[in-house]
Amino acid sequence: MIQSAFRNLVAGVDAKIPLQNGNWVTSINMDNAATTPPFVHTLQEIVNFAPMYSSIHRGSGYKSRLSTELFETSRSIIANFVKADPNHDTVIFVKNTTEAINKLSYRLCEGKRKNVILSTEMEHHSNDLPWRNRYHVDYVEIDDDGRLCLDSLVNKLSKYKKAVKLVAVTGASNVTGYVNPIYEIAEITHKFNAKVLVDGAQLAPHAQIDMKTFNSPQHIDYLAFSGHKMYAPFGTGVLIGPKETFEKGAPEYAGGGTVRAVTRTNIIWDDPPNKEEAGTPNVMGVLGLQAAIKTLSMIGMQDISNYEFGLWNYTVENLKKIPGLRLHCETDPVKPRIGVIPFNLDGIHHALVADILAGEAGIAVRSGCFCAQPYVRKLLKIAPEETETCIKNHQSLNRPGMVRVSFGLYNDYNEINVLIQTLCRIVEFKDYYIQKYMNV
Repeated sequence: MIQSAFRNLVAGVDAKIPLQNGNWVTSINMDNAATTPPFVHTLQEIVNFAPMYSSIHRGSGYKSRLSTELFETSRSIIANFVKADPNHDTVIFVKNTTEAINKLSYRLCEGKRKNVILSTEMEHHSNDLPWRNRYHVDYVEIDDDGRLCLDSLVNKLSKYKKAVKLVAVTGASNVTGYVNPIYEIAEITHKFNAKVLVDGAQLAPHAQIDMKTFNSPQHIDYLAFSGHKMYAPFGTGVLIGPKETFEKGAPEYAGGGTVRAVTRTNIIWDDPPNKEEAGTPNVMGVLGLQAAIKTLSMIGMQDISNYEFGLWNYTVENLKKIPGLRLHCETDPVKPRIGVIPFNLDGIHHALVADILAGEAGIAVRSGCFCAQPYVRKLLKIAPEETETCIKNHQSLNRPGMVRVSFGLYNDYNEINVLIQTLCRIVEFKDYYIQKYMNV
């Protein structure tokens, strides 16, 4: 079986971990949609730069000037990675995608509840909840397979007309791995004179994103993504969008680094992005993110996409052969997707399946609703009247959910074989494993 050519680029992939019986095995991480391990090169960059680290902006010392240059140059590297327009867009550093979307929800708010945000039924909570308290939020529907329905988008835009402030859509689902047609969505949205935000947290590590030029009808107005999902887990993410969005008004966080001048009665705010980055920034996190982007660019995003699709296809074809295993995504290989696979085993709770995989084979997966509860409930066909019961059972073993496998560029076919073999063993000796792990 083929081993990933990129495996040696990632730290910790051969780490040994203990099983439930006390034996030690090489860990298998199939929870990359939650977070990824760091690139070796990223770690080296941080360690190498650490002796030169200093506070950025306005420092006169050599280390401060060097740190400032690195910090500001990173904006260009990140902008170039997603083909943002340097003359039109600004790159704002935040902690993660969640903070980025919250920042944009604050910045776009005009105190008018009549402004409409169109989110979708497949969003992560981070691209849903930040909009709720400041806007009227409506949701673009999904079809029976869980994919976004573009007809619903058009209908919603037509219904609200000029009241739509923004269409906020995920680039790729963290539940099903479906990749949305973001350029078609942008083109439709712009016809109604609205803007589009792409939550790129899941898409950016696995496929090329092109924000396109400002005058293109397919232009992505706002883009957010996180370093920790793209092999730089050091607490940095970005929000990219038009400079003019951030020029007027006060930032949601005020303090050091955000102003040009302050008196007892007046504040002159600095220009973006400085105005949006209060306090001492995470310079080392920014260094890690730009180092990871350099590695991703060196590999080539198309090569990454092709390799991870091969992993997905091989896994799905083998999962289909396991009795009692239900996939919760459609498996047409022609439709665009990233390497995420949700499933359940009949008669075994999803959390128990995850525990058994970890305890018996050292395989890390994720179980639950993956911070996308409305989407998961819809995929599981849970009736609206059952929703309250689901909420009340939030700490119960009966709470609905799925098992999720999600690949990174370092996963290989040998690891998938271990997954398949372990799942087959769980199915064959189901009662034994249920009893064993229910008592742990």
